[in-house]
Parts: sequence; C-alpha cells; structure tokens
Amino acid sequence: MSAQTEAPTKTESFDAIVIGSGQGGNPLAGALTAAGKKTALIERQEVGGTCINRGCTPTKTMVASARVAYLARRAADYGVDVGPVAVDMKRVRERKRAIVSSFREGGEKRLAKAHVELIRGEASFTGPRQIRVALHGGGERQLSAPQIFIDTGTHSAAPAIEGLDSVPYLNNESVMELDHVPKHLVILGGGYIGVEFSQMFRRFGSQVTVIQSGPQLLSEEDPDIAEEVLKILRQDGVAVLLNAQTAKVTRTNDVVRLNVTAGGQTQMIEGSDLLVATGRVPNTGALKPAAAGIETDKRGFIRVNDRLETSAPGVYAIGDVKGGPQFTHIAYDDYRILKANLQDGGQRTVRDRMIPFTVFLDPQLGRVGMTEGQAQKSGRTIRVARMPMTSVARAIETDETRGLMKAIVDAETEEILGATVLGYEGGEVMAVFQMAMMGRLKYSVLRDAVFAHPTLTESLNNLFFHFDDGK
Repeated sequence: MSAQTEAPTKTESFDAIVIGSGQGGNPLAGALTAAGKKTALIERQEVGGTCINRGCTPTKTMVASARVAYLARRAADYGVDVGPVAVDMKRVRERKRAIVSSFREGGEKRLAKAHVELIRGEASFTGPRQIRVALHGGGERQLSAPQIFIDTGTHSAAPAIEGLDSVPYLNNESVMELDHVPKHLVILGGGYIGVEFSQMFRRFGSQVTVIQSGPQLLSEEDPDIAEEVLKILRQDGVAVLLNAQTAKVTRTNDVVRLNVTAGGQTQMIEGSDLLVATGRVPNTGALKPAAAGIETDKRGFIRVNDRLETSAPGVYAIGDVKGGPQFTHIAYDDYRILKANLQDGGQRTVRDRMIPFTVFLDPQLGRVGMTEGQAQKSGRTIRVARMPMTSVARAIETDETRGLMKAIVDAETEEILGATVLGYEGGEVMAVFQMAMMGRLKYSVLRDAVFAHPTLTESLNNLFFHFDDGK
C-alpha cells in the first residue's frame, strides 16, 4: 500500500441507529438503549430538533413576550395606568435563547443518562442499512444496524420568485434572532407560521404586511374560521393581501420591494425586512435515501405505511420527514407507535389517529378532528354548532371576546366529529372536545355537564344550543 492510500474506514455495528434527535428520535433512542440495544443517535445540528431549537419553544416564548406588550398597551382598558410601552428585542431574544438552551441541555443530559451514543455529524446512506457520518470535527464513521430510524425533520422552503435568491431574507429561524424591531416586516405566506409571526411582530411594534397567494389565510381551515382570523389580524393593524401573486423581489440599500398583483391590480410593496413563510421541505437531500432503497415522494418526503415502515426492510421514518401533519406531538406519538410494536408486541398504526393542534395566534386557534368542509365531503349528515366568544361569560370578564367556537356533530350518532375553538385559551378548551371524542360521547354529555363557573369550559353548555339548523 502506498503512503498516499488511506485504509478504508471500518464499519461499526450497532443494534439500532436513530438519525435525528427530535421529539421522536430522542425518546426512541433512549427506549432502544434501555431495552439492551447498542444504539447510536446521529445529530447534525442541535439536540432537540426543530421543536426546541427553531420551532415550538422559541416561537411560543416570543409570542408570550409579544402578548405582554399587547396587554401593557391595553392596560387602560382594565383601569391600569402603565405609561409608554417599549420593546427591547435584545432582551426578548436573550430570554428566548435562555429557555431554548435550558431545554436543549435537559435533552442532552437525558441522553447521557440513558447511555445513548450521540454522534454529531451529517448522516447519509451508502447502501441498505449502511450509513456514513461526516463528523463535525472532521473525518467520518461508517455504521450499520439491522434497524434504522429516520427523524431528520424539515426546513423552510423558498418559492420560485424572480430575484428572491439574490435578496437577503428571513426565515422562521433567523427572524427570531433579530436584535431590533423591523420597521416594516413583509411576510410571504399566510399559513400557521406566517400568521403567528405577523401578529407577534406587529405587537413588538413593526408595521406588518402579509402576502397570501390563496383566497384565505390558513388554507386548511373552514372559511368562517379563516375570515375571523383575518378580522383579528386586521384589528391588530396587520395589513393582509389575499389572492396576491408576487412576481419579483428586489432590494436597494435598506428597502426590499415586491411586485405584487392582487385584485387585478399590480402594486409595489416596500418593506425593511422580508420573511419567507411559504412552507417546508424534508431534510432528505444529504441523507441519500435512494442508496438504501428508501422511496420518497416527488417533494422528498419519505413514504411510510401505517406502521411507519419505509420501503426498505428494517428502516422506519417518524416525524415531519414522512410528510403529513407537522406537529411535535405527532412525532412523539410516532415514537410511541414504534415502541409499542417493536418492543411491546403491539399492533398500533397511524390509521384514524386523532390529531389536535393549536395555532398560537392570540386568541389561540385550537382544532381537533374534522373541519366542517371535511365532514361534508365525508358524506355524513352533520349538524354544526357555532357560538361567538362574545357569548362566553369568562371571555367577557377578561375582555377577551374575539373569535368563535364551533363543533361538528354526526346527526345520526350525535357524536362530535370535530371542533374548532378560536378564542381565549382556545387550545385548552379544544382538549375538552378531544377527550369527549376519544370517549365517543354524545354532544349532549357536554351540553348537560356541570362545569365550574365562571370558566371557559362552561361555555360548552351553551354552544350546543346554537346549532345552525335551530334544533
């Protein structure tokens, strides 16, 4: 062997390999190790995945800061004088960073305590159940295992708009690292991420404009819910353009300009900063799943069956990387499904899984089960109960009367098919509907229950006296 020829890297054998330390990958790695399996957990960025580092934890921390600013400005409505309100973005950012850091360190400690081997680097498949890891510190390791679990998540996507690739713009991660309040934040996208950030930065003091290509905000929601969200944002001073197509983006010095067509008219939108929130794509490019015979869809999401198995024997995918609803609690339940099936002899699947979620707009939007539109398409005969938050005593007492709640009921079984609560602590109230749905209770059980007064949940007594059919 010549001096220039390097010896091939020896392949290390594990019982299981988990790629990605998200909210499904971490507990899964711990459970595998606890079961006596030699387990490697590969992470290319920070422990905790998107949720802790770039998603749920930091955004909801900043949403809380923005709400305090909002309430401070409304203090006089409650008979309290506070004087002028100013937002220090550096302190907001430091608070966010501190909480994220504490959560991340907690995750790292739990992995160490579980004796999981954490490997920091970029993983890629080189063959069936064969993985190469490009280590952060240089060099590489070759790993193999009979069981491999992919939890690599997603990252923000950029639309194909002329000039966008040459204009500096923010995404959901970098916008939370700003040390100042943008003068005018323009947001491309009116989905969950765009809506949350639009209200947040408006409350911090920015002028905000949302450009949404579709006919409504939150395209997955019923039109009446989307219309109420639009009303709330506009009340807060957020400018929203619907059915708006962005043809070109340019930047000159400190001004970003977008050529936008909406309502048959073309206009120039100028702002100081641009946030792109038009969707997310899977982190599968560098992973090279095809090398292991793992099928993906045209966008790169990994295809799985109802038991989270990929097309490659012994390889599973969990969390956002497999497509479908992109929520932390879904990733965690994916872990529970695999643990039940692979370790506990269970037969769990994702089929008919109830999926609740909350959009941390203020007031919150909590939803579980079917929307009215989905229920109509299912062919069922339905009844819809609908009530504004202005009819909720607790909301009136706290001066939080924006929004509405609605429930979709099967007319034949009288069971609740779905519910949406756009209102004060809507995510918490939604969970009451979820528990009733899990128990397959008739709507009349909630209507006739004795709830504590005065609470938000008590409103469920009254909601079911407000069916659209008047019965």
